[in-house]
Amino acid sequence: MNYTLHQLEVFLNVFEYQSVTKASEAMYLTQPAVSIQLKKFQEQFKIPLFEVVGRQIYITEFGKEVAHAAQKIIEEVKAINYKALSFQGELAGTLRIAIVSTAKYVMPYFISDFMDKNQGVDLIMDVTNKASVIKALENNEVDFAMVSTIPKKLKINRIELMKNELYMVGGKDYNHKGKWLSKGEFQKLPLIYREQGSATRLAMEKFIESRKISTYKKMELTSNEALKQAVISGLGYSIMPLIGIKNALAIGDLQIIPVKGLPIVSNWNLIWLSSKNMTTIAKALITHVNENKQAIIRKHFSWLETSNSLL
Repeated sequence: MNYTLHQLEVFLNVFEYQSVTKASEAMYLTQPAVSIQLKKFQEQFKIPLFEVVGRQIYITEFGKEVAHAAQKIIEEVKAINYKALSFQGELAGTLRIAIVSTAKYVMPYFISDFMDKNQGVDLIMDVTNKASVIKALENNEVDFAMVSTIPKKLKINRIELMKNELYMVGGKDYNHKGKWLSKGEFQKLPLIYREQGSATRLAMEKFIESRKISTYKKMELTSNEALKQAVISGLGYSIMPLIGIKNALAIGDLQIIPVKGLPIVSNWNLIWLSSKNMTTIAKALITHVNENKQAIIRKHFSWLETSNSLL
């Protein structure tokens, strides 16, 4: 046997994604490069690791055993690398963050320089809805969470990052008359909501309830991107965070519909449990964000301060 660590990583990715194409995308390699390494790895064994039926790849029982062993080997190699970096005085280990789905337009900018400067830090970032984010934080499954509304039942510390504004939006073909959308016109619009557990949905429902608006038709989608595409296509209307629709507004695919009481304004927050025993990596990230957040906001989000040009 003379297989390499790289071949183990390739096979493990093929096992996880059940696809050479998806494995190549995950590893930032070309599909032929992955196929060649997979072939060389298979040549080390007399028993098939996988079968190809049509265009679908299936891992054999033997292949699954090899994949589990490969996972353990790669984890041990990472542990060695972490220890080496630690002895050199560098940060090493895993940083775990859970963020609400619309925070994916924000959080990467606050950690990209940190990750670039600390090559020994691996990042696991789960993008989901607010309910799942808070559950992960409460169960101590993550170091940090990024949310726009603070959970009331948890004792947390936080860094306030930047404002989050939600507007009523429609597709380019909507023809609005008058300065503001009237209550009667609002009630005629088919509305699209995010799923239950989403902070955006909660904000939208609270606003509609506070205005005693009876909704005409209700649809539900489970991601901000899907919702945005639905509104662009003319399927319906929604109240959405400005942070996720900048480009669609700029090119005219979406438009802001003026409604009294909007935008809904909250703030993005990086939060963590007050009782959590913070790792060296987590403490370093807190320092990084506190020291650099204003510069990051000016560099990447100054357009929010002049957002009237998009409205």
